[in-house]
Amino acid sequence: MSTASSPSSGLRLPDTLIIVFAVLLLSSLLTWVLPRGTFDVSKQAETGRTVVIANSYQASDQGEPQPARFFSGDQQPGLFNALFDGLTSGDKNGAAIGVVMFILIVGGSFGVMLQTGAVNEGIHWTTAKLKSRASLLIPVFIVLFSLGGAVFGMGEEAMAFAVFLVPLVRALGYDAITGVLITYAATQVGFASSWMNPFSVAIAQGIAEVPVLSGASFRFTMWLAFTALFTVFVVWRCRRIRQAPSNGETTVSHQFQRAHGLILLSFAAVLIWMIWGVTQQGYYLREIATQFFVLALLAGAIARFGKLPNCRLNDLADGFKQGCAQLLPAALVVGIAQGIMIVLGGVDPTQPSVVNTLLHTMAQAIGDTPSWLAAQLMLVFQSMFNFLVSSGSAQAALTMPLMAPLADLLGVTRQTAVLAFQLADGLSNLIYPTSAALMGTLAVANVPFVQWLKAMWKLQVLLAVASMIAVAIASLIGFS
Repeated sequence: MSTASSPSSGLRLPDTLIIVFAVLLLSSLLTWVLPRGTFDVSKQAETGRTVVIANSYQASDQGEPQPARFFSGDQQPGLFNALFDGLTSGDKNGAAIGVVMFILIVGGSFGVMLQTGAVNEGIHWTTAKLKSRASLLIPVFIVLFSLGGAVFGMGEEAMAFAVFLVPLVRALGYDAITGVLITYAATQVGFASSWMNPFSVAIAQGIAEVPVLSGASFRFTMWLAFTALFTVFVVWRCRRIRQAPSNGETTVSHQFQRAHGLILLSFAAVLIWMIWGVTQQGYYLREIATQFFVLALLAGAIARFGKLPNCRLNDLADGFKQGCAQLLPAALVVGIAQGIMIVLGGVDPTQPSVVNTLLHTMAQAIGDTPSWLAAQLMLVFQSMFNFLVSSGSAQAALTMPLMAPLADLLGVTRQTAVLAFQLADGLSNLIYPTSAALMGTLAVANVPFVQWLKAMWKLQVLLAVASMIAVAIASLIGFS
């Protein structure tokens, strides 16, 4: 989360907190010029889901703008209350408070791991063994994380893996951005092109009244193509930036002791436990954070009994606090991002909000266009709307009830409308500061947001073009 500087001009690029706060100010301004609105909803008897009724939008307050307060003491949203309201919103299973606590606990737990020296010693041992074969790890990690995004909607969980993999790829001669690419970015490529993602594809298809998990062969082919394109780009980038593997990034002596090995084995066991829990038991933020805290306790106990240097109880406690402190900026970013949604009125379709007005306006703008263009405009609309609602399931609940009947009117198949949604939802999360998972992973990797954008823009253009091609093909063949 440090501020990047331009080596040529000496100018300091804006910190991520400044960027997100600027978005908050812009969102507040929107509430002064746009009316708030509501939708009617109904409950599906088959699934029990609550969906928006098409053409049910109504402007609130007779269409007059409803400005946000700068400060509020009556529990209403205000610009200066946004950080507190954002940080304390939600519950333990989601943004913002759940994500904030997840970030701090994982950061503190890994701080204990770093304090033991096991991570540094393990990295030095790994780099010595891999030598010239290190590049083979990049495509392997990409495929694994892309599968995670495609099969079980992996996203926020990538933060936990980045904690370990970013130091590893740096020791192998790559930069921290590479670590974010092979973890979080890979999950989003899989998420966007998935044939079975339960949190986007399945929900969107159910709402659009399309057979759930239908069109799997088209989507699986698309996943292969997107993952291959992403892999080729990342490998090409890695070859351009790789330097000689570094052996001097640690302050501890390079002596791999038995206690170090036991700590790393504990880490591997917790990762296996985590994968099993996520895929088989539905573990999420609360459970994964608990697993990392257990890891911190195990690592600390092994370090104490193994008499590792700088591992007295006070040292381990300091390591935990330092780990939390390093990720505190990420927690603040998550709070401001959630505060943006609160200032705009939230994502409840039945409550007056600017979000509902924007949704209605964009949906109306797509009307009266040719089917091939309408399909592309749906892709653009979903990408733009994802800035406000980064949750795939929430965006599906808000947009698909409107996009599905609109697709019928415009001659676009509902399956194509779902495809536009899933591609836009996953891929736009790679560049939006309102994505808590992205900002958390960048914080773990210590990559400033502006630096990430500078590294990502070419890849983002490639993925956008690939998305447009996929939607065009779906529109051409009448994908259903």
